[in-house]
Amino acid sequence: MHDTIFWVLAGLAAVLVGMGKGGVPVVAMLSVPLMSQVMSPVMAAGLLLPIYVVSDMFGLYAYRHAFDKRLLAILVPATTIGVVLGWATAHVVAEWVVSGIVGLIGAIFALNMLRPRRVEPAAKTAEVAPGMFWGALTGFTSFVSHAGAPPYQVYTLPLKLPKEVFAGTSTILFAYVNAIKLIPYWALGQINVENLKLSVLLAIPASVAVFAGVWLVRKLPERLFFQLVTWALLILSVKLVWDALTKV
Repeated sequence: MHDTIFWVLAGLAAVLVGMGKGGVPVVAMLSVPLMSQVMSPVMAAGLLLPIYVVSDMFGLYAYRHAFDKRLLAILVPATTIGVVLGWATAHVVAEWVVSGIVGLIGAIFALNMLRPRRVEPAAKTAEVAPGMFWGALTGFTSFVSHAGAPPYQVYTLPLKLPKEVFAGTSTILFAYVNAIKLIPYWALGQINVENLKLSVLLAIPASVAVFAGVWLVRKLPERLFFQLVTWALLILSVKLVWDALTKV
């Protein structure tokens, strides 16, 4: 049996996952730290993965017409490589090392994006070589702790995609990444029958929250949306660095 605090935190984590799948930036990444207050981070990641997968189904429907085909063509194989690397090194690389590196990269990038500019930089094109690097890092960090957003955003924010295309491409890519993570998570024992029962219950508020996230993305002005994405990236990156430093 679980106590009230567990269910409050678990429910909130599920809602954040759902809103993230609805396109609200970065909030889903707060779910593992929240659940880590009442269980180990490894168990939290395993419990939440099926909720991500169920929420992805609703997110895929919501954004089925809004995505960038070229970007997905680059990032799908790249993230696959990253997930395989994460699986292969699961017992070798410490989670805090990955968190620290990803947090540092994300913080530097976000600060650079937020500094005042007289002239806004032109949109970049989605190039293959950088996409393979950042995509592999996205898959790797997503496998380790569902923390794939910072490297993904480092690559995609400079492309200046329309907000719904940005949200839709993110949703589709991470739906794919979460689906292929199921096999290694099961093989490593991070998913089991007991936490699957909890995941089924928590998938209900998560699924409803997807559509709340879609509504919020559509209502936000585009400039404000990307400012929120960048600030969220900065805050989360600083937290990742802090978490890493406290575990050294």
